Amino acid sequence: MKERSEHPSWKMRMAQAADMPKDVVLGVPVLSMLGREELYIENYRGILEYTEELIRVQTKKGQIKVTGCRLQISYYTNDEMKVTGCVKTIEYGD
Repeated sequence: MKERSEHPSWKMRMAQAADMPKDVVLGVPVLSMLGREELYIENYRGILEYTEELIRVQTKKGQIKVTGCRLQISYYTNDEMKVTGCVKTIEYGD
């Protein structure tokens, strides 16, 4: 099994050297919350599942699973979405 290196990747070093945002260079998702009622997800690729209790989205680095109650996607664009409701858990998966 291949071990992960402790050294930053070349993309990370490039982002740091160019003073560029890591999320742009690495394509990683950015999650921002306001309390438990609003969740913003940036850099996602698609919505995989959407109910009032579960929202699953695909990102470049895997899936994000949001559970709660009365969950709604208030809006979404190609780059960002806003989830409202009572967020209970956020999980990352492959």
